[in-house]
Amino acid sequence: MTPRAGDPPIFRARSTPSPPAAHRFEGELLCRVLDTVLREDVLGLRGTAVPLYRTDGTWLRLTVRGGTDTWLLPVRADGFQCEYATRAPLLVGEHDGTRVTDTDHLLAVLRDAADPQDRSGFDDFAEECRQAAGAGRLLARTGSAVHARLAERHGLDPSAWTGPGAGPALDTLAAHVDHPLYPTARARSGLAAAALRRFAPEYHPSFRLRWALLPHDATTRAGTLPGWWPTAAELGRPDLAPDHLALPVHPLTFDRLPAPAVPTDREYLDVRPTLSMRTVAVAHDPAVHLKLPLPIATLGLRNRRTIKPGTLVDGAAGQRLLAEVLNREPRFRDRVLLADEQSHLHAGHELLAALVRRHPPGLEDALVLPLAALLAKGPDGALVLDRVADRFHGGDRFALLAAYLTLLLDWQTTLYRYGIALESHPQNVSLVLAKGRPARLLFKDNDGPRVYPAHCPLPHGGFDDPRTYTTHEGPLADVFVTITVHLCAGAIAFALPAPERDRLLRLVYEQLDELAEPELRRRVLLEDRLPVKAMITAGTLLSKQRSGAADINKHYTTGPNYLRWAASRR
Repeated sequence: MTPRAGDPPIFRARSTPSPPAAHRFEGELLCRVLDTVLREDVLGLRGTAVPLYRTDGTWLRLTVRGGTDTWLLPVRADGFQCEYATRAPLLVGEHDGTRVTDTDHLLAVLRDAADPQDRSGFDDFAEECRQAAGAGRLLARTGSAVHARLAERHGLDPSAWTGPGAGPALDTLAAHVDHPLYPTARARSGLAAAALRRFAPEYHPSFRLRWALLPHDATTRAGTLPGWWPTAAELGRPDLAPDHLALPVHPLTFDRLPAPAVPTDREYLDVRPTLSMRTVAVAHDPAVHLKLPLPIATLGLRNRRTIKPGTLVDGAAGQRLLAEVLNREPRFRDRVLLADEQSHLHAGHELLAALVRRHPPGLEDALVLPLAALLAKGPDGALVLDRVADRFHGGDRFALLAAYLTLLLDWQTTLYRYGIALESHPQNVSLVLAKGRPARLLFKDNDGPRVYPAHCPLPHGGFDDPRTYTTHEGPLADVFVTITVHLCAGAIAFALPAPERDRLLRLVYEQLDELAEPELRRRVLLEDRLPVKAMITAGTLLSKQRSGAADINKHYTTGPNYLRWAASRR
């Protein structure tokens, strides 16, 4: 579906993401789902698309693989991971005029054309869409009240929300922004709708944890626990005090605990959810976060939010590996910060696990802003990006983004030279800003990297997941592009007006042209197409056997190279 010579440019300016009003949420959702099935080439939609240029704009004639009908989709030129994006919530049957205006109808059309063994995946995704629509309508009705509570607690200007105690509030703002790729990110499969306001980060709730006791001889433990960690006696079970250890449990998981866990009746410890929902910040000790299993799935039915014990091991190994790089690269030692993820415990089951994450010291007077919150709106309706630029860069948001991206790309290309690529998406990276100091970056959740041992001169053992290690450079480049380039740079650039977008993309191109190793430069700057995550394909629509995805978070299709386009417009 490459545009012909003379076709319109493949870029358009995007409006800043914001929660859609309740009455138009379904239309917004349908557009996002249409964009996604086109981008991921579901049932050959992208590969067979033919552009038609009409007086009212561009349409694509789509042929669903396995079906006999052709469909017309109104589109406009895009460029962010696909040449086109849907411009109206509509799909029209070319021959009979059938109008598809909701996700149920769209997925029924696709389901009927799919291989019978794949049809259940389309049913599952239709249910995800219904859950996302319900969650979106609820947030549209209640979002202003949440912002009012945040303003009352922290003030109107998020750029002044400093210190670890403000972290959950900034995460709440980030949770109000739609995911840049996954259309049904608001759906939490396995979570009742009534539980959203009690536990989801977009509502900024506070709640108390439940606890279980684990026999010491059945528990694997690493690192140290906080001094306030309760004993069995404090949880009402003095009879088990000598030989049992307390395990924090999310209330949504409490009634599903398997043996050998011994549930206790006592609630203990006030917490607030962070952007990841399964990770909570401790109210009285906010520099400490607890990552706890949840019996739900997000970003795909197969993307379960339990915690496999091996991921705890991998997170700790990832942090140690990054620390080794910092030891060898002193220019980053005061600019790149790592959360401490060495402390955890588990009992060999994905529901019996907990990570104790500690923020680095000295952040009490700093703004620790998750990258995912940059495009959020604060309580006063202004972009967080603009408020932060006002405070730290004299109102110049390009200067703010340039400072952030220059550091990010320097660090990530340095890691690449060591044979390391991080799954460090905007939820897991925070921009750390303080008056009188250059921008810093804080990284957390360092499980799931790709490591190329042939290029890594550092001790790199200790990872539990064999998929961590790759035998060639391709998987490193795939992660670098899909995470660092697309999510940490491209998604921000394409949310800005065209002149700012183009300027920011040229900055990314120039930085990579200067910093990247020759092979990475070739893969990122010279190729016509770049890898793009196929998230709904691997996460919900198809089984791993059918998709061939060894890792559902690292399964790819391709999209246009917008960095090459940006460079050509100098």
